[in-house]
Amino acid sequence: MTLYDGKKGGSYEVSGVYVEESITRRLQALGLNDGTKITILNRKKKGALIIQVRGTRLALGQHISSGIEVKEETVHD
Repeated sequence: MTLYDGKKGGSYEVSGVYVEESITRRLQALGLNDGTKITILNRKKKGALIIQVRGTRLALGQHISSGIEVKEETVHD
């Protein structure tokens, strides 16, 4: 699934970033790499997502969040 398909309050793990190379490099510089844990904090009307990554909040537009593959984070007991 893509990050854009995620639900508000959901926790996910990045499994791949498939956007333009320059955007991918910028996201990686911000700490958004494969295996990174992400929480969706809010969803705006025009499709933007507010996410939390490694203690930092980021706003991503629909184009970028649709290009980030994630899997739901599993809870370990």
